[in-house]
Amino acid sequence: MIATVALAFTSCAPGSEGFNTEPAGFLMGLWHGFISLFTFIISLFVDGVGMYEINNNGAWYNFGFILGVSAFFGGSSKGTCGRKK
Repeated sequence: MIATVALAFTSCAPGSEGFNTEPAGFLMGLWHGFISLFTFIISLFVDGVGMYEINNNGAWYNFGFILGVSAFFGGSSKGTCGRKK
């Protein structure tokens, strides 16, 4: 089961051959940001797997990537929860 999940994540990872013809856009940036922890761990052991898609459309991919990372890691709400002065 773990191998199936790892295969599913790496098949959608940045650096795949699917972006040779068309650059990655906002939605792929969002997805790549969301799976960034998994692709980072896999990239330590597998050559050719990267965290960030090089062939992207610019600002919209970057915006989606940042949103995906912040959604996965909880954003900034955890840092301010429960603090009272």
